[in-house]
Amino acid sequence: MNGVKAWLKSFWPAPVSASKLERFYGCAGAFIGLLCTEWLCRHVLGESSPWLIAPLGASAVLLFAVPSSPLAQPWSIVGGNLISALIGVACATWLGHSGLAAGLAGGLAIAAMFLLRCLHPPGGAVALTAVLGGAGITELGYQFVLYPVALNSILLLAVALLFNNVLRSRYPHRHVEHASIHKTADPLPRDRLGFTREDLDAVLEARGELLDISGDDLEEVLLATEQQAYRRRFGEIRCADIMSRDVVSVGPETSLPQAWSLLQKHRLSTLPVVTDNAQLVGILSVHDLVRLERSPAANPQAVEVVREVMTHKVRTGRPGWPITDLVQMLSDSGLHHVPIVDEHNVLHGMVTQSDVIAALFTVALNRTDA
Repeated sequence: MNGVKAWLKSFWPAPVSASKLERFYGCAGAFIGLLCTEWLCRHVLGESSPWLIAPLGASAVLLFAVPSSPLAQPWSIVGGNLISALIGVACATWLGHSGLAAGLAGGLAIAAMFLLRCLHPPGGAVALTAVLGGAGITELGYQFVLYPVALNSILLLAVALLFNNVLRSRYPHRHVEHASIHKTADPLPRDRLGFTREDLDAVLEARGELLDISGDDLEEVLLATEQQAYRRRFGEIRCADIMSRDVVSVGPETSLPQAWSLLQKHRLSTLPVVTDNAQLVGILSVHDLVRLERSPAANPQAVEVVREVMTHKVRTGRPGWPITDLVQMLSDSGLHHVPIVDEHNVLHGMVTQSDVIAALFTVALNRTDA
């Protein structure tokens, strides 16, 4: 009996995790995308021929409601819809407008989309539309692939690219390569313990199921879950708790000999570069000075002040950040120091690898003693 109840419960939908804002964006994006696509296609193709296909509504769900899905990426919508339309027209031409032609078109479309890595569920509906769409579709023949299918798909994709990048998140999703900053064969420090991407790929392959989430996104979710579990077990230690506040810094117009003297005097490898009101504008490291000396194109004698050699793009943290947010930054990116700034980019302190290690060791030690 319990087994039957559990089986029946599996039919009940799981709660949707999307926020109210995400749901609104999905609805608004689909409305704008379909409206723009319909208007443009109707004026290009005219009302005497089909100008908008119904499966595009399903494409809009993917592009605007779940744009991070592998099924919603640009090649998926364009390649999936086009190859499905081509197969659907071919089946209708050879086998007529029958149930056999419809079933074969759907099955072959899925096989082709798997093969070409452009799986897009609305593609199955496009293939059926080519077979069972009626006289208007039949008259178009293979032109159906170009218009309305190609035109519909490209226009809707263009709106999705604009909408998602202006109001949403990064789209399309790009594959992220996690390479060592030192260009060696060693895995990243975070991958030397816990699960690796190879472990994740092996588990997904063993499951043999298609998941509607990319491997990169799944890995990101699992790593974030590990960080959340750490915070729950060890409590929150924030950057403000461990950062050095008496920070030795230089200004943009500080001379290089003076900056070098400060590095040696305080046994530092990095100096934040700040303005008179303590706003961070760069960072000067020993590596910057060594690079200047060894660069064949540079003339070290011509460089006089810090701003001419400092690194302008600086990765920073905030005082309220938990230190777990800095772990990946310090371990995988080759950084040894992270300036801590406020919302106005005013420097408040510095966190080093040593600060993080000491904090984690102290917390672990206290838990052991308890």
